[in-house]
Amino acid sequence: MNSKSLLIAPSILSANFARLGEEINSVMSAGADWIHFDVMDNHFVPNLTIGPLVCKSLREDGIKDFIDVHLMITPVNELAMSFAEAGADLISFHPDAVEDVKETIEIIKQSGCKVGIAVNPDKPLSILKDIIKDIDLILLMSVFPGFGGQKFIEETIEKIEAAKELIEQQDHEIFLEVDGGINNETISRVSKAGANVFVAGSAIFGSSDYEQTIQSFRQKIS
Repeated sequence: MNSKSLLIAPSILSANFARLGEEINSVMSAGADWIHFDVMDNHFVPNLTIGPLVCKSLREDGIKDFIDVHLMITPVNELAMSFAEAGADLISFHPDAVEDVKETIEIIKQSGCKVGIAVNPDKPLSILKDIIKDIDLILLMSVFPGFGGQKFIEETIEKIEAAKELIEQQDHEIFLEVDGGINNETISRVSKAGANVFVAGSAIFGSSDYEQTIQSFRQKIS
């Protein structure tokens, strides 16, 4: 998949879990590109969500779309391997959640997945310095992780621009993903700053018409 594409990744954190497979099929049919899994452990972040069994069940139910897993947990390695076995395509984690960042990157790659590094609003991009050559995605959090529906942190725009500069200095393609507060008011600015993967939860799943919402997003990032 070309990182130069502009990709919309609905976060199932805001989906109706009573009919999750149906929700995913609906949003993908409406024009989304990736499925975004927010995995929280009520330890590393203050919420508890889903595990690899949900990912496995969706695959077994026939979901074939690209699954983008964001691990907000500690420890990481064992669960990352479980998600890979369950059918994840890309797994992102927080560097401060592991003892050896390069080891975790290698474990995820050996599991057959692309690997991303997640950066919280209060963390500097300098944490990418020694590992950016080894990753496929930078995930910038534009809210503090834990709960959906939060307000976009404006300082993220400058961080996106800086991350885009770092990516342009590399000799391989890297996705630049932004998660938190993405809606009709923020997505165009995030796109102009350099992001190419847009995670949106409540803005999509909370809307009455998924296709209309996603089309509106497309118009603002084209």
